[in-house]
Amino acid sequence: MARLERFAPHINATLTEFEINTPLRRAHFLAQLAHESGEFNYVEEIASGAAYEGRTDLGNTQPGDGRRFKGRGLIQITGYFNYRACGDALGIDLVQQPHLLSRDDLACRSAGWFWDWQQINRAADADDVEWVTYVINGGYNGFRDRVTKLAAAKAAFGLA
Repeated sequence: MARLERFAPHINATLTEFEINTPLRRAHFLAQLAHESGEFNYVEEIASGAAYEGRTDLGNTQPGDGRRFKGRGLIQITGYFNYRACGDALGIDLVQQPHLLSRDDLACRSAGWFWDWQQINRAADADDVEWVTYVINGGYNGFRDRVTKLAAAKAAFGLA
């Protein structure tokens, strides 16, 4: 619980900024963040990022881009294209300073930005955990854990 408390002020600001403003939206958002961050333990991907080297679909075209633009933030923003778009939206040069996404405030805001940019509130409003997961993950990695975390979040918000 202490890990979540560390992020609470930033998460609360993010919920407001990006209109994640219903109990169902918040349950989906927090469940996905809990999964993506290893229950709020990690704001930077554990792996080196080498697997993203040369991934032109992510915009990683220069040597070292895979490691430089590996997953960061509570939702694991990954790849040059996403770092650039996120930085532009938040008014921060994340291309030159990718490590900034590991700061607590930006780890949260980047998650809210991605959620908004990908219009995930629509999927959350439909209570469609498969859709939410696919948009965030590009697949269904850790789907069972995400469903379990969503059930817990819904219960916490009185939705279960």
